[in-house]
Amino acid sequence: MNTNRETRWLAPLMYVLLVFILGASLITKAVEVYGESTTQDSTESGTPMNQIAVNHNSRMYSDRDGVAMLTSVTDLTGVTTVTTAQLTQESGPSSSEDHVLLKTAALSAETNAQNEKEAERKALEAKKEAQRKLREQQKAIALAKEKEKQTTPPKTLYFTKTELLTQEEKDKATWNYNVSDKELLMLQKIVMAEAEGEPYEGKVAVANVVLNRLRSANYPDTIKGVIYQKYQFSPVANGRMDRVTPNEDTIRAVNEALNGRKEVPDETLYFLSITLADDLTVHHSQIKVKRIGNHTFYK
Repeated sequence: MNTNRETRWLAPLMYVLLVFILGASLITKAVEVYGESTTQDSTESGTPMNQIAVNHNSRMYSDRDGVAMLTSVTDLTGVTTVTTAQLTQESGPSSSEDHVLLKTAALSAETNAQNEKEAERKALEAKKEAQRKLREQQKAIALAKEKEKQTTPPKTLYFTKTELLTQEEKDKATWNYNVSDKELLMLQKIVMAEAEGEPYEGKVAVANVVLNRLRSANYPDTIKGVIYQKYQFSPVANGRMDRVTPNEDTIRAVNEALNGRKEVPDETLYFLSITLADDLTVHHSQIKVKRIGNHTFYK
């Protein structure tokens, strides 16, 4: 009686235990199948499930700040994944950006080179223009000095023992001579009387001869004394000198001779017209220097 009561509860207990074991087995199998399916889907998509959330948060963080803050993330399995932002930062500027930068640099260098060439060209033109203006100024000064020599006779003559000096060479002078207005007129008259029909250079040469005699120790030491020395100038003897009025060419020629222009050397002391001269002693006894027009000059 007692034995039947104990065995009566054993059958239901075994049935419950069997159901529990079967249920646990089914649950375990279902978990395994579900887990494999989830892992396979995640693997095919290239991103593990436990990493998706992390990467999503990373993009949100980057988009918010406008800067790729994360360079890598680590999933729950310890695997590190490099983000696109890291690859972009490590690779540097894109090839198109490099091209733009190189093109900009080339254009800038070309512009600088062109600017330098233009500056050099302008500097060269400015230099040439300055040189041209300087030459014009120098030419104008020279012309002004020449004109002054033709229009303005010096008040003082400067000599050495061998030559008449220009006004610019007066520091070399060993003696000087003051020219009066009367003597200036005498010199103009004798040149006019002796060389009225002669070339301009011949007029200057006649004045040179008078001044060379003034310098020479063998002749009087004044212009008047040289001109009025006996038997030297025929216009003085025949009175022509007193009758002539110096023209413009004669005045200019005398002024230039007084300022140092020389058509014959300083040792030239004689001149005559061979066709008109009554006495040819000078022609036969002196050394010929130069012929200008009808006059032959001697030393």
